[in-house]
Amino acid sequence: MTAPAAPRGHPGPPHTARSGVGVPQPVPILALAALAACAVLLPLAAILLAVPWSQAGALLTEQASLTALRLSLLTAGISAMICLALGLPLALVLTRTGFPGRSLLRAVILVPLVLPPVVSGLALLMTVGRRGILGPLLEQAGIQVVFTPAAVVLAQVFVSLPFTVLTLEGALTALGTDAERVAATLGASPATVLARITLPRLAPALLTGTILAFARSLGEFGATLTVAGSLEGSTRTLPLLIYLARESDVGSAAVLSLLLIVVALGVVLFAYARRPGGADGGRGER
Repeated sequence: MTAPAAPRGHPGPPHTARSGVGVPQPVPILALAALAACAVLLPLAAILLAVPWSQAGALLTEQASLTALRLSLLTAGISAMICLALGLPLALVLTRTGFPGRSLLRAVILVPLVLPPVVSGLALLMTVGRRGILGPLLEQAGIQVVFTPAAVVLAQVFVSLPFTVLTLEGALTALGTDAERVAATLGASPATVLARITLPRLAPALLTGTILAFARSLGEFGATLTVAGSLEGSTRTLPLLIYLARESDVGSAAVLSLLLIVVALGVVLFAYARRPGGADGGRGER
């Protein structure tokens, strides 16, 4: 049986209104959207076309490639967990408390998003290097950070933390504070409000922010090279191996680049497919 037509002026099913799917767009908007998509798709297609498929299997199973991939996945995973542990409290402070200089702090936290990678690396080197701010203290404690896997994680956290903070801050702002205020007026402690009200509602954003931090860490190159170097088996991540391969064999670099693209694409798809209105086009809201 055919469903009755909605009354004139009726907005239609709630999921359709929220997802925005099916809303016609002007031709100039469609043309510019196609141009924007091509700006991303064409360079990726160029890498795909440059791959020497007959050699791809051998290149991907080389010990250097597997070691670099393993190091990249391990350090990116650790960095993502650190970004979550640090980014959540920071996002809560930025959105749930008021203090002088909050806008300035937010701006400073986002600076790594726009810094050239070499500047990020130099900043870290001047912090934990032998002559850096923390250098003497680390040396006295017998701790070496520069040119170690710890430096790789440090560089990744520096460039990825803003992504986590931005994601969580946006979600917290969208959620509002009404439910938390009601719980507080009923006698719930701040810890109870956080554990039973805020975090459960923030769960999708926590997952997305962590995955995006992982993806960003996976592709980190410039800051890592500056503060950690490129030591095989220790600090040479997959992006660094790609850079080295580019100087001697473009085909090898294309194969390794494709591997990194596939991993990053899978991570991002996983993050956004779990969001309402994400990869499923809003069907998850039905």
